Parts: sequence; C-alpha cells; structure tokens
Amino acid sequence: MQKFQSFNGLVAPIDRPNVDTDAIIPKQFLKSIKRTGFGDYLFDEWRFLDKGEPGKKLNERQINTEFVLNKKKYEGAEILLCRENFGCGSSREHAPWALRDYGIKALVAPSFADIFFNNSWKNGLLLITLEEKLIDALFISVLQCAEFKMSIDLVTQTINPSDGSSIRFNFDGEIKKRLLEGLDDIAITLKHSEAISDYEKKAMEKFPWLFN
Repeated sequence: MQKFQSFNGLVAPIDRPNVDTDAIIPKQFLKSIKRTGFGDYLFDEWRFLDKGEPGKKLNERQINTEFVLNKKKYEGAEILLCRENFGCGSSREHAPWALRDYGIKALVAPSFADIFFNNSWKNGLLLITLEEKLIDALFISVLQCAEFKMSIDLVTQTINPSDGSSIRFNFDGEIKKRLLEGLDDIAITLKHSEAISDYEKKAMEKFPWLFN
C-alpha cells in the first residue's frame, strides 16, 4: 500500500447525502478482484447517459455533461467533498478500489458508512470527517472558486484549503500510523514473517504428517 503523508489536490463536490456503494461502482462491474480497472466505471450511472457494461470503451459512452466529475472545472480532482453517510449500502471493497483507480486520494465528509470507512483506509484512501457546518462552508467555497484546492497533512492532521483557512481534524492513531507507513493487513502480517517461519518449522518437526 502506498504511504500517505501530505499532498495538495483539486477538490470536487459530491453534493448528495447517503451515496451508496452501488452508485460508486455498480454491481455489473464486480466480476474482477484485481483492484485495478474500476476507475472507468466510478459513478457510472451518474457519469454516463447510456448503460455501462464491462469492457465498454469510454470513447463509446454517452457522457453526462451535467455530472460534476465531467465538468472541466473539476478535471483531475483528487479530493471529494461529500455529504453525510457516504459509502452506505453493500460492503463491496470495489468501491474504494474504483475511487483509488480513478485518482481519488482523500474524501472529506460529515460521516462515512463504517464498512466503507474500513475498506477505504485499508486500501490507502484517507477519509476525513468534519463538523457539518465546516462541510457546508467548504461546499460554498468549492462552488464559488474557479479552482479550489486543499493541502492535507496527515502528520499534523490539518487541512489548508486555498481560501486561506486552516482546519484541524481528528484521526484514529493506529489507522494514522498504518497510512503513514503504507501498511495494509498483509504488510502487518509480514512484519512477523520470522516468527511465522519459526512456528512453521517447529510444527513440521512436531507434526510431519500434516505436511505430507
């Protein structure tokens, strides 16, 4: 997993509450477990006017010019500003895979669905929760500015929007450590590889018939 420390990125607003995982990545695209290739289908039913199917090329699709991510102003956005309960619905891990593959690095919202939150940080996505009044103010700024950016520093737990303000956010210490060091569950396990190998060696000596 890639380390997350700090970066400056363009912000795009997703001004809808209760965005569920089927909206983030519709069910017909869940046939692969490779973690890549899902970015083309992110928010598929909102980004396109025609029905999306796996393997359909983007240049063959009918673009919905009214959807926020299709607007020139938000081209290349790496941060999504969202409303409450983002990521609700099914537990599909493909949702954070699609966001990451599209180029999204962080999401800011009043709240996130629990399973989506855990799936996201385990895949290197930074999810930041702020008070609703701060989110409201950020939405106003994003909509008013021609290009609204944020600098996010996970070490100091601060957001510095391009409007000159500074916002501090709370964050779980253990998750912060894992994001800063780029440690997913597999990497955490591999830190104990010597002890695991030692255990397996002793087990083979004690119970050889289990390894035949």
